[in-house]
Amino acid sequence: MTTDSSSTSTSAAGGGISTFKGQERALRADRLGTGGLLLSVLAATAPLMVVAGVMPTTFAVMGIVGQPLLFVLLGVVLILFSVGYAEMSRHVHNAGAFYAYISRGLGGTAGAGAALVALVAYNALQVGIYGIFGFEVSGLFATYAEVEIAWWIPALVAALAVGLLGWLKIDVNARVLGVLLVIEVLLVVIFDVAALADPAKEGLSLHAFNPDTLTGAGVGTALCFCIAAFLGFEQAPVYAEETSRPHVLVPRVMFLAVGGVAVFFALSSWALTVATGPSAIVGTAQKQSAGLLFFLTESRLGGTFTDVLHVLFVTGMFAALLSFHNVVARYAFAMGREGLLPAAFGRTSGGSGAPGTGSLLQTVVAVLVVVAFAIADDKPAGDPTAPVLHLFTWFGNIGALGVIVLMAAASLSVVVFFVRRGAAGAQAWRLVTSALACVALLVIAGYTVRDFEVLVGAGPGSALSWVLPGIIGLAALAGVVLGLVLRARAPEKHARIGLGNEAFQLDKAASS
Repeated sequence: MTTDSSSTSTSAAGGGISTFKGQERALRADRLGTGGLLLSVLAATAPLMVVAGVMPTTFAVMGIVGQPLLFVLLGVVLILFSVGYAEMSRHVHNAGAFYAYISRGLGGTAGAGAALVALVAYNALQVGIYGIFGFEVSGLFATYAEVEIAWWIPALVAALAVGLLGWLKIDVNARVLGVLLVIEVLLVVIFDVAALADPAKEGLSLHAFNPDTLTGAGVGTALCFCIAAFLGFEQAPVYAEETSRPHVLVPRVMFLAVGGVAVFFALSSWALTVATGPSAIVGTAQKQSAGLLFFLTESRLGGTFTDVLHVLFVTGMFAALLSFHNVVARYAFAMGREGLLPAAFGRTSGGSGAPGTGSLLQTVVAVLVVVAFAIADDKPAGDPTAPVLHLFTWFGNIGALGVIVLMAAASLSVVVFFVRRGAAGAQAWRLVTSALACVALLVIAGYTVRDFEVLVGAGPGSALSWVLPGIIGLAALAGVVLGLVLRARAPEKHARIGLGNEAFQLDKAASS
């Protein structure tokens, strides 16, 4: 492996090797503990956005009363996934998490494909939220200040604010995310308690947990909606390099996150059925749409609480924007460090140690997409065909499909990784759980592709049903081609894919 002699200088004080480039190529360690890491991860799940947006949509569009049971079942699937994924995190500490794990198991070329999928998927998830964020903020101004502003104005302001925060220390980001997350969770819990204390005429019915409620053509699509609500828990390994004990903290946070999210969403969706009655939840959700939660809090907790809930709905989305932004920046950093993106992306900013160039890339992408949709927006915001709403549904579902595919590939990679290391016997039960998770996730991915026209609200036979999921396929293909080119023309770079800081340590050892 070649080395750059200019990248190292001897430290007289320490007697060892001090690497200027090394400092730029490594994220700052010891920035996050269990609490900070957990809050950073959970913020991406946007609990209030899920309870106020995803759950009513699933009840209304899919007609599935058993949504609480779906959250429980998906929680089991994701726990199975987390068993192997968490074990992998003890062996691989890399901000490129998904693609690093896939590289270790399935090879550098597959890892390059996964890297491009991850970059596209997390960018799509983050950028899509700007649509609903701008829509809701403009609605708040119209309702409470009687001021009409275009949705793209608050969206662009938020993009710049998120970009600025992305340049700060990750522990500062964690505090911002933590405050916003705790407040919105608290408000949802207050609603849950109020709903259970004042149920509809059917009382504290457990009908929503009855397996008989999971029948009909809408179950597969409902699975896609509900698994998207979990996205964020899998981000813990992305921050591994910035924790003090990644082999301990990352697995701990993953299990706390997925378990906590499953219980929280199952109970909250059940509370919605209790508040309306299981027999009325679908009809009420169809009538109230995204206003279901606010309709129910108005009658139980009053107008002031509901107004606060509207505001926290927006701040919760901002927290999710920041969380996904941080993940994209770290993927770009890892890819730049390993030659999958220009080397400039593999540098951290000197003061905060944050991946500044990756943060800038994500901000530029977000601004360009928002501007493009703003230019195309020639309809009122309330029109269901308005581009602002397409921004959220199109990009959100593209991102969700990409992450589901990555999780399935990572589960397969876990099996191959430990088998190749001769640890199949010692890791047998983890390999079984990973294999089961891989099958379940592939089934969900299949449903997602099949029902994509429903997920994005397109008509039957619409080209969007294959064009939009095709973006993930193109990203994977482009990444694989890049991997093949590197293997043929720059084998030393290909060999570094997925190694992260380990490659840097090899460089340092070779130059010392």
